Amino acid sequence: MSRASDRAYRKIRSFILSGEVQPGMQLTEERLAEISGVSRTPVRDAVQRLENEMLLVRSASKRLSVADWSDDEIDEMFTLRAMLESHAAERAAQRMDDESLARLRAINARLTEAVNRPEADIATFLQANRQFHDLILERAESPRLDRLLPALVEQPVVRHTANQYSQDDLIQSGTDHDELIAAFAAKDQKWARAVMTSHIRRAFHSFSSASSRTGES
Repeated sequence: MSRASDRAYRKIRSFILSGEVQPGMQLTEERLAEISGVSRTPVRDAVQRLENEMLLVRSASKRLSVADWSDDEIDEMFTLRAMLESHAAERAAQRMDDESLARLRAINARLTEAVNRPEADIATFLQANRQFHDLILERAESPRLDRLLPALVEQPVVRHTANQYSQDDLIQSGTDHDELIAAFAAKDQKWARAVMTSHIRRAFHSFSSASSRTGES
């Protein structure tokens, strides 16, 4: 893969995940070349990678658009994510060291502070939440999980509705993280797995409620 293709992939992926586009929005190779600042040839390589990650889809007429998932597809994504992230948490509980625990606490403190403001800081919440889960994946030390999880976790639909989450939902996320940290500190694999499973299922229901409110507005 050329450096131009890698650059196009990173820029287009960031564009999709930024929330600047809506699910189902059509995109052309010309527009993506403008966004990424490269020619159409490396854009085609980047688009192929993003299609493999199911962030971009092609219609029967070959038109390219941002993925727009059905309720059933979203339910399946969260189900698969719960399976994989709970496995990651179980592995991480075996391998978590004091330095990583300290980093998790610091990240979650920043997340908690962001959501307890009079007006929740969603951007900081999203960043800290991603860092928290990325660190757990790092401590799981599994190349397979490294490859499988990102496509399920960083879906643009989550960011499109983040501003619709209730403050209680956001605060609960930090509380779940506190319990995960406690499980990791105790090196209790079963506890870590159970908390992560409930955490992801709770996120699914928060997401579904937020999506419903967005659809009604």
